[in-house]
Amino acid sequence: MSQAVLDGVRDLLPTFRERADEAERLRVVPEASIKELEDTGFFRLLQPKRFDGFEADPVTFYTAVRDIASACGSTGWVSSVVGVHPWQVALFADEAQQAVWGQDTSTRLSSSYAPTGKATVTDGGYTLSGKWSFSSGCDHCQWVLLGGLVFNAEGQVVDFKTFMVPREKYTIVDVWNVVGLAGTGSNDIVVDDVFIPEAFTLSMSETGQCRGPGQEQNTSDLYKLPFHSIFTGTITTPIIGMARGAYAEHVEMQQKRTRAAYLGEKASLDPFAAVRIAKASSEIDAAWALLTNNIREEMDHVARGEKIPLGVRLKVRRDQVLGSQRALDAIDVLFEASGGRALATGTYLQRAWRDAHAGRVHAANDPERALQMYGAHEFGHKVDPGMY
Repeated sequence: MSQAVLDGVRDLLPTFRERADEAERLRVVPEASIKELEDTGFFRLLQPKRFDGFEADPVTFYTAVRDIASACGSTGWVSSVVGVHPWQVALFADEAQQAVWGQDTSTRLSSSYAPTGKATVTDGGYTLSGKWSFSSGCDHCQWVLLGGLVFNAEGQVVDFKTFMVPREKYTIVDVWNVVGLAGTGSNDIVVDDVFIPEAFTLSMSETGQCRGPGQEQNTSDLYKLPFHSIFTGTITTPIIGMARGAYAEHVEMQQKRTRAAYLGEKASLDPFAAVRIAKASSEIDAAWALLTNNIREEMDHVARGEKIPLGVRLKVRRDQVLGSQRALDAIDVLFEASGGRALATGTYLQRAWRDAHAGRVHAANDPERALQMYGAHEFGHKVDPGMY
């Protein structure tokens, strides 16, 4: 079934490419594109089988995202971040899973994980308030996952949790007017004193230990992987996809290009152009190979019933942030070497350049923090596994 999803996604790529301008104009992925992805089964790839999902290999999910982003960066980005949420919902208590999928297994969720909200402990749960930014694809979703610090009666922080909130209990504020990833509709979410039952929360400390109450029902090895491995991969993968799309367009443009400034020389005969292409393709391939191989290594540990070594988890993050940078560097090289026609509105290359730079500023792509933690661990210093 996973191959059928990939085949269905690839059939849609020309359409997504044609709609890229529309997505930017609307500042949101067109509803038709979301519906078409739903029909392929894409949003069910990481969803539990008991709710009509496929419990697919994460690499299958990443492959689909990569391909979508190669046609439209915004559609790839939204597909990735919305498509990964069923994986986390599977870790929540069964009561929460039933609330999301019990009546409709096609229900989707958006998110904003930065703990900009405040939750206070109350009987049976928490009272949540706050404003969260950058909830990509929220207009296409019926629930949202929000990060928040939990305070006790004395005003002390006692936990960092993810809160699952239904659509009728939050407001979407339209603020998304940007130069990159313009079609993602990454608007603000506002919650005002909403009661969230305990079952609709998930502690990040528990998630950091690869645990969650939903594992009682969803026993697949898929749900025993680290949160920060799965989720940060969803940020790098679209950027790699954008790089692949930029590469394909650059090669096509160069095959047709005649360089007037160099006495009509055909760009395809320029040896320096060939070197740039070789270097860019290697960076893109390296980013993809490391991301997928690392996830497979974690899966192998889980399949053997082993705890994933902290060094492996840190390596996942090391190569994830560097993978984003490799893809971005490749796009920069290709864009700079493409000539003035690449600047034209409507070309994939200029849009990929803008979208990839926008994606690079996501917190998951903070290179110094991830690389410092990897190096500290190699030097024998203590590192908190909950963050990786």
